[in-house]
Amino acid sequence: MSLTLSEVERIAKLAQLEMDAAHAEIALVELNGIFALAEQMKDVDTRGVEPLSHPLAAILGKLPLRLRDDVVTEENARDAYQAPAPKTQDGLYLVPKVIE
Repeated sequence: MSLTLSEVERIAKLAQLEMDAAHAEIALVELNGIFALAEQMKDVDTRGVEPLSHPLAAILGKLPLRLRDDVVTEENARDAYQAPAPKTQDGLYLVPKVIE
């Protein structure tokens, strides 16, 4: 896939970007280069290659997860938060119907 100059100018207009002719030419070359790289990558045989969980996993091996334990640290204050609301029911805020 490759773009034409008119397509680049149209994309810039849709994205509300001000782009003069010189910058459009540069963008055309760069975008076509990206598309060419994507086409090359599609031709690579990846059968039997396991997906990586992280880009560095192939180099560093299994990475330890640095996540905290999922522990409740606050008590449920939903009733206090909903007390000033005009209408609530079963823990939900009731609002006027706006779509028919």
